[in-house]
Order: sequence, then structure tokens, then C-alpha cells
Amino acid sequence: MDAVTAAKTRIDKALALLERRVLELKARPATAPAITDDDLFAPRPSNTADLVRIAELEAAGRDAAEALGRAAEAVREVLAEQEGR
Repeated sequence: MDAVTAAKTRIDKALALLERRVLELKARPATAPAITDDDLFAPRPSNTADLVRIAELEAAGRDAAEALGRAAEAVREVLAEQEGR
């Protein structure tokens, strides 16, 4: 297995894990208790500024996940081109 294929495999696994985790979190009702390992390093929101910061971080996380998805697709396209040669 070459390095590009190994990288693609790792990206695919990471995306699948991320997507599964996001779906699990979205499926939880708003009234459910907090997940203790949801974010080990972030303090619990105590004011409006914290809530705004968290919303911004979540949006950045979604943007990063989308960018990672586009990168994975680009890797797949390069691999497909190489296999077609």
C-alpha cells in the first residue's frame, strides 16, 4: 500500500468516525444529560459569551469537517485517475 492510499484510508476512517459521532450527538434530545466526555477541555458555559464562543467553535468544526470531506474526495479523485492510467 503506497502512502497516498494509506492516507486516504486514514481520512476515510476519521470521517466515518466523525460522522457517526455527530449523528449520535444530534440524535440526543436537548433534555438529555450532558455527556461527560463530550469535550474534555472546554469549560461548561456559564454566560452568554461562553455560549457564543461555543457556537462559533461548533461552526468552525463543521467547516473543518466539510473541508476534510472535500480533501478526502480530492484524494479519491487522484487515486481514481492514477488507477485509470
